Amino acid sequence: MKKLQIGNLQFKNPFLLAPLAGFTDKTMRTLCSEQGASLTFTEMVSGKGLKYGDRKTGQLLTLGEDEGPVGFQVFGSELDVMEFAGKTLADGTWGNVVLDLNCGCPVPKIVKNGEGSALLKDLDKMYDVIHALVKGAEAAQENPMPVTVKMRMGFKKDQNIAVEAAKAAEAAGAAAVTIHGRTREQFYEGKADWSAIASVKDALRIPVIGNGDVMCGQDAIRMMDETGCDGVMIARGAVGNPWIFNEAKSLYEAGWNSSESEAFALEILPDKPSAKDRVEMLIRHLDMLIADKGEGVAVREIRKFIGAYTKGLRGAAAIRRDLNVETNVKVIKDTLINHLVR
Repeated sequence: MKKLQIGNLQFKNPFLLAPLAGFTDKTMRTLCSEQGASLTFTEMVSGKGLKYGDRKTGQLLTLGEDEGPVGFQVFGSELDVMEFAGKTLADGTWGNVVLDLNCGCPVPKIVKNGEGSALLKDLDKMYDVIHALVKGAEAAQENPMPVTVKMRMGFKKDQNIAVEAAKAAEAAGAAAVTIHGRTREQFYEGKADWSAIASVKDALRIPVIGNGDVMCGQDAIRMMDETGCDGVMIARGAVGNPWIFNEAKSLYEAGWNSSESEAFALEILPDKPSAKDRVEMLIRHLDMLIADKGEGVAVREIRKFIGAYTKGLRGAAAIRRDLNVETNVKVIKDTLINHLVR
């Protein structure tokens, strides 16, 4: 099997957890790593916040003891700030193995500042920002940490400049590029264009990682088969479903490809998590959040995961409704166990 290699780093499989703002904290990263994610990413952090000592930025960069390999994702557009971020975050003391630049975030407040996917509107500027981050990383230590770039295929709704943008990233010194097959103006609507990923793979020498509409293990293999990409970055498909990495890994290690039957895939795949498995994982997720952030924050943050963990289970709609306002941890756990595990 071909291994995913970024710079001088080789990963155990080609399946990565995407950086998701508000989701990929150390708890989610740890759970996905346990299930087989070979590389996970932090939520995106502000280069400015890092430079000026913002407390929240520091919290986002705190890694857990039991995590697998982690990459830091940073956003920004000012060259001095990005060079500082490179020097600071690639110096080998934080525990991360990769530094990633966000060129894909579609959120208005990020775009308004000329950051995230706004960089796709000016590829010369994007090149300069990537180069500044790479320059900082190269100055940080003798063996520079790889700098990667995550981008969308364009800014405007029907635009596809994925190849041009990816070539600019490669020329600026990026060690790998992740392509999300949607534009900024699409946000998460419509279907991801995997052909854009294939075009970039054909055009670049560095590894290309695909992203978009991977919701099960079979999707991950299909993306690799259809695009030739070197790795697959899983985003929303992993929310409340860390098992997706075990699915993808099992199919990959067995050599299944998308031209083979679905029946054969089902023979290879591990058993689907039962209602009991899902509730137990949800409760463990909550316990880990409590240990990391305290009960008050954990109770609020687990709400965005409950729907995904319990989707399709008996009584799930009522559970989501009730737990969306519940603040008592014991009541939350008892409700889950009593209604969903019988």
